[in-house]
Amino acid sequence: MSVPTLSILFMALAALFAFAAPIVLLIYYKRKGAEILPFFIGCAVFIVFALILEALAHKLILKGSLGQTIQGHTLLYALYGGLAAGVFEETGRYLAFRTVLKKRLGNDRNALMYGAGHGGIEAILLLGFAYISNIVMSVLINAGQTDLLTATAAGEAAAQLKAVFETLTATAPWTYLLAIVERAVAITTHICLSVLVWFAAKKPGKGWLFPLAILLHAALDGIMVILAAHLPVAAVEGCLVVMALGLVFLARAVWKKNAEV
Repeated sequence: MSVPTLSILFMALAALFAFAAPIVLLIYYKRKGAEILPFFIGCAVFIVFALILEALAHKLILKGSLGQTIQGHTLLYALYGGLAAGVFEETGRYLAFRTVLKKRLGNDRNALMYGAGHGGIEAILLLGFAYISNIVMSVLINAGQTDLLTATAAGEAAAQLKAVFETLTATAPWTYLLAIVERAVAITTHICLSVLVWFAAKKPGKGWLFPLAILLHAALDGIMVILAAHLPVAAVEGCLVVMALGLVFLARAVWKKNAEV
């Protein structure tokens, strides 16, 4: 049992992208005139609203009989997961714009900077650190030292580690590159949604863009759950790219009509 060298290389490339993309966007938008603070506010909002508050909601809702019903039906799970992500993340975005960033609404480029931070920290936490962990485990697998990982594990934890080992050795190397596509699309999506919510918070009469952002976020996440249950991963990522491009066109139209730059 071993992990292909190419898999380790592609995981390293994906991890590098996860850490480099947010930094590149931070520098790029700063040079375009955006302020730095919105980037870090975006990072903080994702952590608080997605990783803490949304996670707590999942624990409360999914642990009971209702949760078993939701998780037992793909359509229900897609609807629930999509709405949860949309409500928590877009609400966090809107509150940030209406409070800590209220005095910075005059610079519309800050919407882009915020989106880069929101999507960037998600890439770092969900892809970057995860793949670093996978690389470490892959090296230990190839060195025949998996006992270092399983020595203190027992029961369910040991079973989970074994499943991870099997996944790492069985997964085709090229599929790890799809993580780059997925995160690039996710960051782009967060920037686009930030544009919609930014003008909902800033412009009188544009408040409808906020619920629209929630629905679009929910739709994107929900559709991906459904597609993932029926299509190969490459086809799912292709659909994700197409949907993201539609969101780019929408956000661009909203930007052109409302931005003061």
